Amino acid sequence: MPVTPVPFDPALNAVLESMPSGDGPAPSLETVPLMREAGVFPQLTVAEVIGTREIDAEERTVPGPDGAPDLEITVLRPRYLGAPVPGLYNIHGGGTISGHRHQDIPRIADLVEQLGVVAVCVGYRLAPENPDPAPVEDCYAGLKWMSENAAELGVDPCRVVVMGGSAGGGLSAGVSLLARDRNGPPLAGQLLLCPMLDDTNTTVSSHQYDGTGTWQRGINVVAWQALLGEKAGDPTADVSVYAAPARAADLSALPPAFIEAGSAELFRDEDVAYASRIWAAGGEAELHIWNGAFHGFDVFAPGHETSRAALAARLSWLRRVLGL
Repeated sequence: MPVTPVPFDPALNAVLESMPSGDGPAPSLETVPLMREAGVFPQLTVAEVIGTREIDAEERTVPGPDGAPDLEITVLRPRYLGAPVPGLYNIHGGGTISGHRHQDIPRIADLVEQLGVVAVCVGYRLAPENPDPAPVEDCYAGLKWMSENAAELGVDPCRVVVMGGSAGGGLSAGVSLLARDRNGPPLAGQLLLCPMLDDTNTTVSSHQYDGTGTWQRGINVVAWQALLGEKAGDPTADVSVYAAPARAADLSALPPAFIEAGSAELFRDEDVAYASRIWAAGGEAELHIWNGAFHGFDVFAPGHETSRAALAARLSWLRRVLGL
């Protein structure tokens, strides 16, 4: 498909050009371990992120899905809790093939401090060692634990938002569908940040960022293959809608959604389509497409004006949907 990419914002493009080139073998299932190693960079510990803020952190082990290993979670809560407060349930990104529950702690700690909420960050089994349904079932089990233990956590179980970026956004959408279909924990909202939703990779934007940007077509194809095996990308295959929410025929009766992407990233079109289909089903969705922004722009360029605007939009939506 001949395509012309949407240009990056000049200042964001300068950030891209300053990042490591990522030269190496072409993405494949065999290179997933190398991708994981390459994705490891110095990161502040949870204690260092919290610093002197009035936030307590706790590492816990909780039950996973039936017959599966336990889950590792990190709980962040305001130091002085009165009445039960809203909760955030965060799922990390990494294409379901990499990443860990601590990588979003800076973003989550800010929200705990700004909103006075309790947050749970969940770790899940990674593909290809643990293909679908392991990742989404792990995440759903963690949400069930949070709901069932809301009183202990100081959380109002009727005011919980599931959230995540990239694969974490896709898993958040999948967990929202599971909660609806299994009459599971009630959700006040789903905060989907540049979510990874569509394994078919047939949109225009999925072709526009082949060899450029922070998350490119080649690695996206491999990530879906790791998760779904030979079924990935086959529109006639029986692929779970909880793994690839773009395949869901019914998007009705879902919690309100906040959906965000950059105009210059491969997930743009599938994210716009998901919001449009929620509206078509009579649901609520707030959609933001940030001009010239690449995948994960707020993480790599936190001081950019677009990142500041995106953070403000998320905060506003959370205040509204949680009644704060």
